Amino acid sequence: MPGTVTSVPVLNGPMLTTRRAKFRRTFSMLVLASFIVVFAVAAMLLGGFLLWSAGQIDDNAVSRQAQRVIHAVEAQRTATPREQESVAIWDDAVVAARNRDEGWLTTNIGKWMFEYFGHDESYVLAPDDAPIYAAIDGRTRGTASFDSRRAAILPLLDDLRKLTAAGYLDIPPHVADYVLIDGRPAIASVTPLVSDSGDIIQPAGREAVLVSIVRLDLDFELRMIDRYMTEVGRFTTVTSPTAGIEAFPVTNRAGRIVAFFEWLPDRPGQELLQRTAPALLVAFVFVSLLVSLLIYRLRRALKALEFKRIDAERQATEDALTGLPNRLSFDRQFNGRLDAITLRDPPTALLMLDLDRFKQVNDTLGHHAGDELIRAVADRLRAVIGPTDVLARLGGDEFAILHTCYAGTIEVAALAQRIVDTIAKPFRVQGSDAFVGVSIGIVVATAGQRDSHELSRKADIALYEAKSAGRNRAAFYEEAMDEQVQSRHVIEAELREALRTPGQLWVAFQPLCGDSEEIVGAEALLRWTHPQLGAIPPSRFISIAESTGLIEQLGEFVLRGAAQFGARWPGRTIAVNISPAQLRNPTFAERVFALLTETGMRPADLEIEITEGILLDDESVAASTIRSFREAGIRIALDDFGTGYSSLSYLKRYPVDRIKIDRSFVAQLSTAGASDAIVQAMVTLAHALDIEVTAEGVETEAQFRALVGMGCNTFQGYLFSAPLTLDAIDARFADQLPRVA
Repeated sequence: MPGTVTSVPVLNGPMLTTRRAKFRRTFSMLVLASFIVVFAVAAMLLGGFLLWSAGQIDDNAVSRQAQRVIHAVEAQRTATPREQESVAIWDDAVVAARNRDEGWLTTNIGKWMFEYFGHDESYVLAPDDAPIYAAIDGRTRGTASFDSRRAAILPLLDDLRKLTAAGYLDIPPHVADYVLIDGRPAIASVTPLVSDSGDIIQPAGREAVLVSIVRLDLDFELRMIDRYMTEVGRFTTVTSPTAGIEAFPVTNRAGRIVAFFEWLPDRPGQELLQRTAPALLVAFVFVSLLVSLLIYRLRRALKALEFKRIDAERQATEDALTGLPNRLSFDRQFNGRLDAITLRDPPTALLMLDLDRFKQVNDTLGHHAGDELIRAVADRLRAVIGPTDVLARLGGDEFAILHTCYAGTIEVAALAQRIVDTIAKPFRVQGSDAFVGVSIGIVVATAGQRDSHELSRKADIALYEAKSAGRNRAAFYEEAMDEQVQSRHVIEAELREALRTPGQLWVAFQPLCGDSEEIVGAEALLRWTHPQLGAIPPSRFISIAESTGLIEQLGEFVLRGAAQFGARWPGRTIAVNISPAQLRNPTFAERVFALLTETGMRPADLEIEITEGILLDDESVAASTIRSFREAGIRIALDDFGTGYSSLSYLKRYPVDRIKIDRSFVAQLSTAGASDAIVQAMVTLAHALDIEVTAEGVETEAQFRALVGMGCNTFQGYLFSAPLTLDAIDARFADQLPRVA
């Protein structure tokens, strides 16, 4: 019912206070109990982790120790045949075995293999496997001593005979394995005695054989410790039941266990636990004492955390620099307004704002000045908008406004104009006047339009149109703008394809004439002939190339064509327009010089045309690049003079060789007295500064005569010639015809 107020039950003060206190106590007990449980679980987990880590460390240490022993034993097994080759591949050894020369065999096999390589036993067997020579511990023994070894060596001999009978190339085969000799583990290796020169012929499989045995005894274990830093242990045929002893099996080629290596391993994990246990106990007691203190601090931290949470929510939705709502907060409010709009409600307008020339202020005066300027802009916008409007800073130099259109679009347009006028006034920043403008894109949302992203996209499109139309103005979104955006995307895609496909892009040349109509040079102009769309004017694709980053590739294409043409016509001035993106590139000057060197064009014949906007965008880089060009002899021309800022300070700061009077002034000569006076003033000013003057867009004889009378030096326009193809301009340069009909 009208006038009825719905009431909500409210607890009285004491009851509410009691319940809050009880809640805080209960909450504190829960937190304390939870903390104790967590602490106990953490202590158990930590203890378990330490025990598990110690076990892992010990297991890894044992594994590494075992691997070192395995490596040492296996190294000896593989080294024994190589050591045998020092005497087995030798003509003298073959002859000594045939002649049963015990003296030679003793010196060169028995003693040598024992003393130099540590082979405990050496035997030489005849082709029928009968022992010819035997040596144990470097001393010659009776051949009957081999009989107790035969059973262990015979499988190796059989395999060796099969291998040698099958034939080999250079290195004779060998067979080595782990065996039991007198019930003790050993390494046995057999290899044939062969001629090193090849002069002694032996039937395959019927060679004398050298047998070496290396016992895995104490001497071997000491050598293993010395060479490979293995653990102290022993080789045995049975494992020990003693606790803490580690053992790994030594298996032969058949996979059977021949022996075990036993050792008392180093266990760094247990040692670590023993050393750290007292410290861990002290730490546990200390941490326990801290629990009570932490609980006290926890209660205070919870209170502080609540304040921080509130502050974080504020920071998450507020721009720190201006105090305005940020993008997140603005999106929420925008969606809320869209959801609340009904058919009876007035529409909501979205205004997207982007500051013009803000980068110049930021780069010239510094980032602190830029921040101060942003805050000042925010203050002025607050003063312009209404009490129900929403103002937000989206980031950088971008702002957004939600405005309720009580009086339709006329009211919105008036608001936008007030904003433009307000921002256009100078800002006092760090003792200097800063001038910026603002471009505004506007879209109006009515009932039924709920997609904030789509509306923002349309406002951005309108903002782009405002900037394209000259900046410092507002533009309402229109459906035709979408078509323009799509058209831009098509042109961009086709332009990328044209850069990849030779033949579509080409360079035209428009003659530059003197006051006697003689040709003194030409300006290089980019042309695009599309296979389906035909000739596409530069006005349609140059701005797209600048916004998409393709302008540098196009600029270099034109520059290369101009340099190649200028190299063929020394003494003629070839002018080339460059873009702001090219001049901002620190390597641009190096690239120009490289092209001149590559094509052979003289630097004095090249004239680079820049606009005043380039000087505004990045003065430091522009000054450095222009200075390097002039030092190299390249001429600088200021294009479209009179249409921009035309500041005399630029002519003083950046000395140029030529100014080009814009065609808009030339077209109005003799029809508007002001244009004649302005052109005359520009010519007089330029000559006073020793700067030559070129008039663009000369199309009538009357314009030409008037400009000659004013003192212009060179002329360019359809009166003399349209832009020509490469062949046509070559012909004009050769014929020197005064003009093309």
